[in-house]
Amino acid sequence: MVYQDFATAFREMCRFDNHLGLHLDINGPGQIRYQLTIDEHHLSMPDACHGGVLAAMMDAVLGLTALSQVFPQGKLCQTVEFKINYLAGVSPGTTVEGTGAIEFSGNRLMVTTGQISDQADHRLIAKGMGTFSLYPLDRKPHLHDLLPASYRRLIGLDSQSTP
Repeated sequence: MVYQDFATAFREMCRFDNHLGLHLDINGPGQIRYQLTIDEHHLSMPDACHGGVLAAMMDAVLGLTALSQVFPQGKLCQTVEFKINYLAGVSPGTTVEGTGAIEFSGNRLMVTTGQISDQADHRLIAKGMGTFSLYPLDRKPHLHDLLPASYRRLIGLDSQSTP
């Protein structure tokens, strides 16, 4: 599977990640990396990133870790719940990196963990854990045409438009 094709398609669909300035790389199932450089519009104080920005990034890290695992099986996922522990503050100009891991994968639920670290010194900024509901891609047929043709073929959708 060509995960960069999926990453490109996901970037086009998920406008919120783009709005925040998150940059996504997918290297394989469950192997994602998000990067974000903290800018003025991410701040809650003159010298500190807003916790909501890190929470949104953590939700993305946890969710894309799950999605990159189940998407080749023709499934999507949605957040059921997640928690975050903030361990250090982040200053403007800092680039942070988020990575995740799959802890449990069943037929209907998946649990992932994630961390956000300072890219320069690897200082741990936040840890998180999330539970995701898994469901068939066919529940959202309007997404079929947004997927690269190689992915539609891989998961059994024909390369033609779906009604």
